Formats: sequence, structure tokens, C-alpha cells
Amino acid sequence: MELSGAEAASTRLLSLTQRSVSEDLGCRRGEFSRKHYGSVELLISSDADGAIQRAGRFRVENGTSDENTDYTPGTWHRTDVHLENPEYHTRWYFKYFLGKVHQNYVGTDAEKNPFFLSVVLSDQNNQRVPQYRSILWRKTGTQKICLPYCPTKTLSVKSILSAMSLDKFEKSPREILHPEIQKDLLVLEEQEGSVNFKFGVLYAKDGQLTDDEMFSNETGSESFQRFLGLMGDKITLKGWTGYRGGLDTKNDTTGSFSIYTVYQGHEIMFHVSTMLPYSRENKQQVERKRHIGNDIVTIVFQEGEESSPAFKPSMIRSHFTHIFALVRYNKQNDSYRLKIFSEESVPLFGPPLPSPPVFTNHQEFRDFVLVKLINGEKATLETPTFAQKRQRTLDMLIRSLYQDLMPDLHKVNNMLNRRSFSDVLPESPKSTRKKEEARQAEFVRLGQALKLKTTVKGDAPTNLATTSLCKKEPWESQSFCSNFPHEVVCADSWGQSLLVSTDAGILLVDDDQPLVQVFDKTLQIKQMHVLEPLDLLIARTDKGKDSRLLVFRLSAVQKDIETKQMIRSKYDCRENKLERTKGCHLYAINTHHGIELRIVVAIRNKLLLVTKKYNPCNSLTSGSLLSSSESPVEEFQYIREICLSDPPVVMTLVDGPTGDSDNMICVAYRHQFDLVNESTGESYRLHHVEANKVNFVAAIDVYEDGEAGLLLCYNYVCQYRKVYPLNGGSPLIQPSASDFHFSWNQVPYAVVCAFPYILAFTTDSIEIRLVVNGNLVHTAVMPGLQLVASRSDIYFKATAAVSGSPSSSSKEMSSRSSPQTPIAYEMAECPVSSLEGEVPCKNLYKIPLSNLVGRSIERPLKSPLVPKVVTTPISSGIASVPVTHSLSLSRMEIKEIASRTRKELLGLLDEPIPKTEGLQKQKKVSRRQSDPKRGAVRSTSSDRIISSSSESNSEKRHLSTSSDPDTVANREESPPSSCPFQLTSLYDEDIIDLK
Repeated sequence: MELSGAEAASTRLLSLTQRSVSEDLGCRRGEFSRKHYGSVELLISSDADGAIQRAGRFRVENGTSDENTDYTPGTWHRTDVHLENPEYHTRWYFKYFLGKVHQNYVGTDAEKNPFFLSVVLSDQNNQRVPQYRSILWRKTGTQKICLPYCPTKTLSVKSILSAMSLDKFEKSPREILHPEIQKDLLVLEEQEGSVNFKFGVLYAKDGQLTDDEMFSNETGSESFQRFLGLMGDKITLKGWTGYRGGLDTKNDTTGSFSIYTVYQGHEIMFHVSTMLPYSRENKQQVERKRHIGNDIVTIVFQEGEESSPAFKPSMIRSHFTHIFALVRYNKQNDSYRLKIFSEESVPLFGPPLPSPPVFTNHQEFRDFVLVKLINGEKATLETPTFAQKRQRTLDMLIRSLYQDLMPDLHKVNNMLNRRSFSDVLPESPKSTRKKEEARQAEFVRLGQALKLKTTVKGDAPTNLATTSLCKKEPWESQSFCSNFPHEVVCADSWGQSLLVSTDAGILLVDDDQPLVQVFDKTLQIKQMHVLEPLDLLIARTDKGKDSRLLVFRLSAVQKDIETKQMIRSKYDCRENKLERTKGCHLYAINTHHGIELRIVVAIRNKLLLVTKKYNPCNSLTSGSLLSSSESPVEEFQYIREICLSDPPVVMTLVDGPTGDSDNMICVAYRHQFDLVNESTGESYRLHHVEANKVNFVAAIDVYEDGEAGLLLCYNYVCQYRKVYPLNGGSPLIQPSASDFHFSWNQVPYAVVCAFPYILAFTTDSIEIRLVVNGNLVHTAVMPGLQLVASRSDIYFKATAAVSGSPSSSSKEMSSRSSPQTPIAYEMAECPVSSLEGEVPCKNLYKIPLSNLVGRSIERPLKSPLVPKVVTTPISSGIASVPVTHSLSLSRMEIKEIASRTRKELLGLLDEPIPKTEGLQKQKKVSRRQSDPKRGAVRSTSSDRIISSSSESNSEKRHLSTSSDPDTVANREESPPSSCPFQLTSLYDEDIIDLK
């Protein structure tokens, strides 16, 4: 890309003078509220005579109104709906370890509690990014981390355990060589919770106030039957081979029919009250209560008008049910209203209900309810009641496994137990190598057989969704600058453009525009802020003793760009140096700088406080009239100097509630985070890090309902602490019930908060979680990732992917197809590393902040985060219709694959099955699936098991997901078909690898 000429400079004026929408949101990006997830209330139920029966404290979610939102109340964005902690992201042992060469260790900690450690060198989601994945199994739960791979440096067991904060041992770890250990470790992972779910469905007529009345309804209304048909498919229980959810599938003792569905790889069985056995003699309907009363989540479908008495959870006598979803149907506008009751101890879970919680789109309602209920059941497992039971079970399993292994460990050669995670003994004798190779072959064979068996049983943690509506996720990025040739030091957004400090100088980058040189390479900017409302550019230049803080007028810089009057050098900026800032290594500004701009400059262990009063005359519109030679240095005022014990590594300004002598500075150094009062210089200990080595990442100021708080990020940890200021201006730092913490899977180098999301950037991935609970929603893999700017919109640099024809531009591609259904090669893949000998191509990408915080979503252009989307080839003359179905392999098909695989391994198949024979077998399977007596399901909504003839060979089917980045690499385009919907199912090599 060439630097711009005079003809391009004039096109920048409009771009720079127009403030970005994200600039308005940037100051509010740290504001969040947990009120969107309901409030805790004391609910009391009474009988018909008014006598109090039961009472309980529940969090009630009934939708919330936000006065600050700029979209129409009642609208709801589909992108807010995410499965939290999805199993295909969290069940590491099944996905990355099982059936592959890896190492397992056992030891005991200082308290003599046994633990197990599993380590594998894996490819990061087929992106050619090798890394170590480690799982530590302890009685308190599992801990998972990723560690970078270095070919010249081996990784020891001690260093891995040290990264997991386990440094002292009663017995040092020893390797387990027996392949059967894989089966035991898989059992340990299954203690995290079931992959499949069972939900209760209770039908309540208008006016019914007791559970005996609700459970005694023999049949439901027509609207209730339509609701059941929306949730799933009616199946015959006798002979059912799928997930049964505790129902009898042999003798019809729990009824003859039930409702079943599959959603994003999860099998769901509904315990419907009107389908369970009914007894006229038993008024309490014990058989129905036995199933629904033991479900963690129950849907209550209540008839009647809004004014009629509403359902309360205290009406149901159950100590096991923690979540109730109240559903009402409105015939007048054909809509559903939803209300959620969660027991007080259940952690927050999403998605939050829209305001008002009314759904006129039935498919969106189904997706919302299923995701909400799945997330709710997983959140309930973290309550003290279930967590203690899980901990006791895990402790018992780990101790039992440890006792079984100890006799065998004493017989094993100690040399094998001391090896590091490098290649297996390359200097060992030939006979030893052969034995090790044979052991590894048996290890892999047993693991793959176990993986296949788990998949056939339906207990595999996989996302089976492949094709669905082309929805846009909030984190989908847009291609901002292709083939950016320079190394980026730092950057900040300026209007719709990006001001970038590179090895070639300071450049102004705009989408599809030539680069504009602003400063030459003699000026090395290490940190910068573009403040458009104040008409300021703040920059920290050079390094060491020569470093300085410079301030420029944006209007003057803009005038130079417009007139091409000069390209400034280091020597032209002498008048822009702030006094007393020589030797600075870090600075920070306050987020809310509408009234006063505060700058804290760190010079070794000294903090220099500088302020600038807000002057409307210096705004961008009036500032353009000033001379380009005029410097704003004189407008800044030195306030005071504060001495610290050590130089700060991280520094953040926290605004006080009054802004008068209660503003704080959060600094991180040594092993602690401290708060320093700007007015007095007093220091307060905020948090001490208990670790041998601390890698400070960030301290992000956030404001929950106006109260200041901090997200402290270090090592793998992100911890939220609330700050309570006193009237005297001194802060009171105290742990609060609202404080929480969570762990990243990989140590980030930068963290960005944009409620409701928090994004962690590593060298090869973006880990996206929810702020309120730390739950994982997505991991995007991008080799060569570098965060460029994030104060407003998020810009990053990543290795480019080769997609489509090299001579075709993104605009040309988009013009060849409908914007609603982009074809596969049009969507950018997750970038992969370049081939050996080639120079990787780096692109700049942008994630609009307005997308993340829930405003109107812009259509992405080309993004490395967007997975491939399999869409429908449409014959000429037929309108483009989005595919709404999602395919998953049925159990019959998986068993057929398993049977054929076993025959191939045993050498019973000398020749491959001809394609026509495979198609005939596939059609027979489809016909068998269409018979409800054989356990198949007919479905007319997304993410259900469906029976449809396909032109692809059944041998080549894969498990896939449109949201899982692991399953989007190396796909072949499907041939055109005359069918209006060509449904393709791909079998993921990560799930069963038999090579």
C-alpha cells in the first residue's frame, strides 16, 4: 500500500471532523449493571383461604428498562443470546487429549491431597499454532490453562504446576504410563456436569394456586400443545434409543410419549406433566412429581390473562428445583411473555430478558428459552448445595484412583517419571524407543476407541449445529486495512480513521484509503490518546531518559494533513513538550474528561499530576481557526508530585463520586495493587497477589450503577473489586459480596471491557467472556494477533487468511450474492499461518464498540472472526431463502460409521463402498429415522435432528458448528444441488481421529 498523495488528503477532512459513534460510547464502556439480571425478592404463597403456605427468596427477572438506551424499548438483539461455558469449549480432555499422545502425572500437594495433571501439545484449533494445554485435577475442581510452545525450550512439570499456583508437594509428580488412565480421567471430567439436559414442563390453568391442582391436569389446552410443538418433537418412548432423561423406554411406565429436541449438540428431554402417568386415586400425583420435582429447571405454562393471579415458585413443594420459567401466551398478538425465577443462591446467568419480555417471533423465543434454561442449569451446579456434592464425589474418585495407581507407580522406572515435555527420549537405546512407540500406539488406540464409544452413546461434548441463519455476533470484526506493511507500536482512533505509530513514522489509516504520513520516523511514539472533544493529541515519545510527554492540537495536525504543509519530525515538536515529564515511562488519563482532563505521568517511582480545564473554545470546530504553530502546552497545569515505593507497571485513574479530593490512582507494582489518593498522596492496599511471579495485565475502572470498581487483571486471574469512598475523601477498601473473580484459559497481554463482554487478547486468540459472571462465550483463534487500539472501537492486527480468488476484492465478492446469504468463500476464515518460506500477510481489523455494547449492528465486511457459513445454492429463478435448519448426525448414522471404522481397522473391508451403495444405505437410514417407533425425530425448527436426503457420502459426514472455530478449517465446498436446501453435515476430525 502506498503513502497518499495530495489528492487523498482532502478526503480526510470529512472523516476527521465527524465524530465516531464509538467516541460517544467510549466514556460509558466501563459502566455496567447487574440489575439487568433481576432483583432478589421474598415470595410468599397462600392457599384459597389466604393462609401462608410457603415462602422463599428468588431472583425475579421480568425485563428491565434502561433510560440510557437509544434503541426502541422492547426491541431485542439476537446476538445477545449465547450459551455460556459451552462444553465444546470447556471439556478439554475429551476434545484435545483423548485419543492423542499426551502425558498424565499424579502427585500429592503439601496437604497430602492427591492431584492429577494432564498435558498435551496441541494445534490451536487447526490454525498451526502449537501450544501446551494443561488440566489440573483436584478435589476442589479442575483448572485449565494454555502455555506457549517454544521449540528451543522444554517445559517441565514444575513450571506448569507453578503457573497453576501449586508450588509445594508432599510427593513430586510421577508420570502414569498405563493407557487405561484415559478412561478414569474422562470420568473425572464428566463430574463437571451432564452434556444433555432434562427440563420439567408444568401446565397450570387459570386460577390454580397449588401444585396439587397443577399436577392434576390431565390434558393441556390448544395453546399449550402449540408451545410443546415449538419446544421440541413428540417421540414414542418405547424403543427410544436417544437420551431418555430418566424416562422408561421399555415398558411405558412413565408414559407413552414425550417431547425431545437437540439444541447446539445438547439432547434435551422434557418431562411434560400432562404426558406423565395420571392417577385419579392419588391427588398429589406422586409419579408426576417424582420426575418434575427432581428437575433443576421447570417451565410453568400458565393460562389466563395478565391480571389473573400469577404463579410463584413457593407454590411448588420441591427442594431440588432452583429455576422456574413462567410462560404466558397472548392470543391477540400471537406472542409469548417470559418471566424467570431463580433461587437466591444461583449465580447470575444470561441472556438477560428484553424489555418488555415479550416475543412475537416464535423461533427467537424458542432459542432464547432453551439457551436461558441450559445456562440456568449449569449455573445452578455452582450453588453451594451442588458444588459441595460435586466436590465430595470428585475427592472420592481422585483418592480412589490414586490408591489404585500407587502400587504400579513404584514398579515404573524412575527415569521415565522425570522426563520433560519434549520428544520422548531421543538418546535412548533402540529397544527402549520401540517399546515407547508401541506404548504410545496402544495409548492412542485405546483413547480413540473410548472417544468413539462416548460419541456413539451421545455423551460427547460437541456442538452439532452446522447451518443456521446467518446471524452476526457482536464480536464479528470488519476488515479495516488489508496488507498493512508496518510494525505497529501503538494507535488510537480519530473519527472513522486510525492514527498509528509504526516503525515508518506516524500514519493515518482509513478504510480503503491510501496511508497518510503525519509524523516522520524520527518521532517514536510509544503511547497515545486522541481526544477529539478537547482537540488534543497526547503522546509519550522515545524511551529511557529521553522520553517526554507531548501535546498537540488536533486541529493543527488536521490542517497539516489537509494542506500537506509539512510532515513533522521530532525536532519540530520542541514546543509541544510538557514540562517536568522527562524520563517518563507510563501515563494515564481519566476516562470521563468532560469537565477536567487529568493526566498522571509516571517517572520511575514518582507520579506527576497534571490537569487541564475544559474550555469550549478549544473544541474541534472552533479550534480549526487557530494557528498550526500554537501549542496547547500552556493550558496544562502542574498540580503535585506523589512518591511511590516502586515504579508502577500498570496505572489507572478512578473517578470519585464527587470529584472533589476523592479521585484515586490505582497502581500495580511488585506483588500488589494499591490505591493512591490524588489530593493527599495517601496509599491504600487494594489487593495482594499470592504468587511467586506476577504478570500485571491491566486495572480497568468500571462503574456499576454509578459506584466505582476495578477489574484487576494479572496472570490468569481477573478479579472485580468495589471501591467505597468515605465522606472525608479517603477510600474504604473492603471485600464485598458482589466481588467476584474468574480465570482466563491463557495469560492475556491486554484486556478490554465493553459491557456485557470482557475480551482478553493473547498472541493468538481472543477470549470473550461476560463481565457479570466471567462465563466463557467464545474463543476466536487468530495467529499473529496484536491489539492496536481499544479506547473506543477495537482495532487489532492479525495474520491474514487466503480466501477466494486473490484478484477479487471484498466488494466484488459481496456484489455477487445476496447480503442475507453470503456464500462460503465470501466469509473470511480464521486466519492461518503462512506456508513455509512465505512472508505472512498482516491485516488490520475493527470491532465496532457499538456492536459490543448492544447498539445497532453494522454489517461486517471481512473478518477473521467469522467462521465459514454453509449456505444454500439456489437454482435460477428461485428467491433466496435463508437456511434455518441445523444438521446433526443421528445415532444410527454414528453407529454405521463406527461399524465401518471397526471393520476397516480389522481389515475386513478390502475395497471402499461405492458411492451409489453409500447413498442407498444413507437413504435407508433416513427412512428408518422417519419412523417414530425407531427413535427418529422429525423437526421443522432449527437445531433439531432431521431426516433429509443428501448428496454427500455418509462416510464423509462430520460434526460441525457455525460458532466453533475448531470446525471451520479446511472445508470443501459442496457441489451445487437442485434441492432448495442443500444440508451438509461434516464430521470433525477433533472428535474422532482414526488416522
